[in-house]
Amino acid sequence: MSQITVYTTEPCGYCRVAKALLAKRGVAYEEINLAKDPEGRAELVRLTGMMTFPQVVIDGKSIGGYQELVAFDRSGGLKEYAAAA
Repeated sequence: MSQITVYTTEPCGYCRVAKALLAKRGVAYEEINLAKDPEGRAELVRLTGMMTFPQVVIDGKSIGGYQELVAFDRSGGLKEYAAAA
């Protein structure tokens, strides 16, 4: 089964709308809040190459942040993901 992980921090408006988009599409995800975890942030940079939030990872592959998640949704990716889950 596929898995979506959303790495977040706070306060983060883009994190909030990314999670809202996933919820609206009925897509389950795991949230990992790195607000008070500098070691976790360093690991996220190693995993994704990015230092911004949110970071969305699907099946271990980074798709990027909120704008990339929206593009993935517009291309039908979230719909396909939800159907396969």
